[in-house]
This record gives sequence, structure tokens and C-alpha cells, in this order.
Amino acid sequence: MSVLPQGLAEFIAQAGWEGAAIDPLPGDASFRRYFRLTHGDASAMLMHAPPPHEDPAPFLHVAHWLSNHGMRGPAILAEQAAEGWVLTEDFGNDRMRDWLDLNLADEATAYRAAIDALVDLHRLPPGPFPPYDMAVYQREVALLTEWYCPSQGLDVDVEGYAAAWEVALAPMLARQNPGVTVLRDYHAENIMLLDGQPSAPQGLIDFQDALVGHPAYDLVSLLQDARRDVSEALEAAMLAHYCSEVALKSDDFLADYARLGAQRNAKIVGIFTRLDRRDGKPKYLDMIPRVWAAMERDLAHPALAPVARWFDANIPAQLRAANGAFAA
Repeated sequence: MSVLPQGLAEFIAQAGWEGAAIDPLPGDASFRRYFRLTHGDASAMLMHAPPPHEDPAPFLHVAHWLSNHGMRGPAILAEQAAEGWVLTEDFGNDRMRDWLDLNLADEATAYRAAIDALVDLHRLPPGPFPPYDMAVYQREVALLTEWYCPSQGLDVDVEGYAAAWEVALAPMLARQNPGVTVLRDYHAENIMLLDGQPSAPQGLIDFQDALVGHPAYDLVSLLQDARRDVSEALEAAMLAHYCSEVALKSDDFLADYARLGAQRNAKIVGIFTRLDRRDGKPKYLDMIPRVWAAMERDLAHPALAPVARWFDANIPAQLRAANGAFAA
């Protein structure tokens, strides 16, 4: 039986949920833990994000902003940020990814609704969040050379890697000003279908790392999903739908989509390797080939030429041919 965190009973009692049934839920790649509370016909979600490893204050900051601007983040029912406790509205069990496993025929409808939610978000003024600037992009892509490359015994040109990304990303920066709110982890595992219907309004979760940046980033996160296969045909159709909704006809946007696809996928390869090597979570290694395959498609775009040359010179062909899978 899972041991409940210290202070849980006191927090839910203060929140008016004393005596509720407590059901631990599977966690994610962080130190956060989740519980469903049920009391009669009512239910709520309890998040424990304990310091010093976690801090729920950013989640609360973004959640309040989303709600105040008509987006469907969960309503906050009670909070005690210093101790890591947050009680929120319960969005139910229909996570988009799991729902699609059983309803694949409605995949395009579900993704179209997810794109429409981004369109609504991008029509808002950017939120009061830090900028997604070159320093952040560089810090993220460095995870690949810090974790993945050593894991494969590769001695790579780290300075050349950073320089290549500087050249590739610099033309994009002006086009993300004033920018939009970027949720940063917008994919099928972090979207809830609120009434079990793919075309209904969708609930947003796991947005605590929001920044202000380029509108293509969350599109990449959704359409080059590390956790489930999204066909190239569906990806192209959803990109076309987004561009039609925002009246966007620009080769620059598609170039920036490729830039951010490569940037995000390089970051994810590093993060998934770190989850294995540092945190003892090897299950994420199985997703690396999917991420690497998407990154290879992005690197084929001319906008990524400097970065592609670096990969050609530093990552062996046989490893890339295996879609970056871990060497035996």
C-alpha cells in the first residue's frame, strides 16, 4: 500500500474534504504525486509537489492566469504552496492519449480540437511569464550533449554544437516578439477530454513551466509527440488547420516549426536519458527512437543546416540509423 505524504490529512481537512476517500494515481517524470479525493458524489484532484524538489507556485500562477482568460486549466479549490499542496477540480479519466487508444477513428477530430485550443490561447496577449529566449533554448539543447552523448561514449564538439544552434535559431527570435503563452508540454498525455467527446472543450494540465515564446512550439509538442505516434499526414493536416485559423501563410513559420521541432526533440533525448541515468526511470529510453526520428525530419529542413552538419560530424551514422536508440 502506498504511504500517504505527511500533512495530507490536515490539508484536506482544512480544505473541507475531511473523510474523503483517497486514491493514489500514477505519477509522471517528476517528484510530484497525485491523488483523487471522493466524497459522496463529489471528487477533486490533490497534487503534492513537495519542496525542495518541487514548487507548486508556478503551477498556481499559470492556472490562475489561464482561468482568468477563459482557458480550461483546472479550477483551484485550495492551496498551501509552501508545503506543496494544491487541490483542484477533477477533470476525470479521459486523458486524450488513453482515449485515442480506444477511439482511433476520432483521432483527427481530437487533434483538431487541441489545435483550436492553441488558436484561442495564441489570440490572447502573452501571459506574465519569463521569455523563451536564446539562453533557455541553448540550456535545453545542451541536455543532449550533457546526457545522451556521454551515455553512448561519444566525445563531441560541445562548443560547435552551441554555435550551430545559435546560427539556426537566431533568425526566429524576432518572430516570437511579442510572443504567445507557451505551455511547453502540450501533448496528448496532458490534455483531458472533459466529457469524453473529442470535439468538446479540452482541459489543460502540467503547464507550470509556461514561458512567452513562439506559437510553433506547442504545435511541435503536440504533433511531434514523444509518447505516441502521430502520422506525418496528420501532422501536416493539423499544421494547415492552424495556419488557416490564424490566417498565416508564411514559409518562415514552417521553418520555425522545424527549428523548434529539432530544438525540442534534442532536449527530450537528453531529458529521457537523464531520467534513466540519474533518476532510475529506464522506461523513457523506449521513446527515444520516436523522438529521434522526428528530429531527423526536422534536421532535413534548410533552416537547420548548421545543426544538421554538426550531427553528421559528431553522431555516428549507425547510431542515427537506429534512430538514436541506446547502443547495446
